Amino acid sequence: MQQVLSNCEDKMGKSVASLNADYLSLRTGRASASIFDKVKVDYYGQETPLNQVASVSVPEARLVVIQPWDKSLLSVIEKAIQKSDLGLNPSNDGKLLRINFPPLTQDRRKELAKQAKGLAENARIAVRNVRRDGMEEIKKLQKAGTISEDEQKDGETKLQKMTDSHIAQINDIAAAKEKEIMEV
Repeated sequence: MQQVLSNCEDKMGKSVASLNADYLSLRTGRASASIFDKVKVDYYGQETPLNQVASVSVPEARLVVIQPWDKSLLSVIEKAIQKSDLGLNPSNDGKLLRINFPPLTQDRRKELAKQAKGLAENARIAVRNVRRDGMEEIKKLQKAGTISEDEQKDGETKLQKMTDSHIAQINDIAAAKEKEIMEV
């Protein structure tokens, strides 16, 4: 039974980590290099992450500078950013790309907050699915005679506490992200 609980703990932790990763790529009013983590560039026929072909820096609160290590990639990187769903338009000066982050409108903030809530709900659903699968595993162990009824109840209680803990983490992360998005 300990193995079942351990597996559930790992899967729930991955759901929380996945939410954090999704939130990094969610654009807020401030410039952030992590927004470009999912942008892939065609580098000699290979889809390569942007941060492996260029340096991405944030010199100011609303500006990102991307400097490719190979100048011939400048236009390729520019097109990749424009194709991404980030809604950003880089300016190319022949040596590097500058990307200004315009202040978000109130409507766009509400839209992003709604998107953040949806991502958080998906993470909560994933955690609950892990709990359901774990409960089924524990019941199977009890029916097979591997564990007693008391151990089953104990395992289900531990699994529920684990679920509650991860859901609380998700709620805290979501509240912080929503606060960050709605800041003017």
